[in-house]
Amino acid sequence: MCGLCGMFAGERHWTERAASPAIFGGSDRTAGGGPERAQVTPAQERQQRVRLVNRVLDPLGLVLAEWAASSYVLRTKTGRSEVVPDLGALWPAAERLLGRPCDPLDPGLLARLSR
Repeated sequence: MCGLCGMFAGERHWTERAASPAIFGGSDRTAGGGPERAQVTPAQERQQRVRLVNRVLDPLGLVLAEWAASSYVLRTKTGRSEVVPDLGALWPAAERLLGRPCDPLDPGLLARLSR
């Protein structure tokens, strides 16, 4: 099977609430807290995930975008890009695109994010 076909046939990553609702505190698709929680669709969940990840990627010169509602495209500011199937594949792809190690727990990066 080609890589493109695999993108559409793959299972959801554990970080997606729709795939693992018990990990995120319940079987319903809600945003947190008690029964008054607002409904959150899988699309809204992915959009929020992309916004949060982009805050971490921005200092590295990278941008993540949703692709085909099942994968992501990671891009450099110079136009290089790579399709990543899930967040588990994000950091290895970032390192390939930048040609250097990327550590999301780097103290300098964490300090910039906390400002």
